[in-house]
Amino acid sequence: MAKAKKSKVPDTTIVRNKKASHDYFVEDTFEAGMALEGWEVKSLREKKVQLVDSYVVLKDGEAFLIGCRINPLNTASTHVVADPDRTRKLLLHKKELATLFNSVQQKGHTCIVTKLYWKGHMVKCQVALAKGKKDHDKRDTIKDREWNIQKQRLVRQQNR
Repeated sequence: MAKAKKSKVPDTTIVRNKKASHDYFVEDTFEAGMALEGWEVKSLREKKVQLVDSYVVLKDGEAFLIGCRINPLNTASTHVVADPDRTRKLLLHKKELATLFNSVQQKGHTCIVTKLYWKGHMVKCQVALAKGKKDHDKRDTIKDREWNIQKQRLVRQQNR
């Protein structure tokens, strides 16, 4: 029996927003830090987070993450009031914020969160500049994905 190879790079992804790639055309991505509280970091280590309906709001020269739900652990301290749906500040450079502001205002794009991941001991958030898909675009994407799977099956059968 052959053993499966272990990858040398560990997977640092906490959570991925799969619905984002279905609903949007992702055009550009940025890496942002997050201002978190202690209990939130502990919950992220346990992967108790949901990104499904989260989005980024840009106002007053700052970026905020809204709709991200981080569920507190049962062992959280009793003197800390844990609000799982609070608005979290995203930490971006001024040039990146300016790019996001201009794109969202002029081109009709939106900012979404595609994934949360660890970078060293810090939590990073991948913010994407995206444009919404229409229903026919979603159907085309599904057709292309199914056709690619079918092609792989046909090639495998030919090589046997």
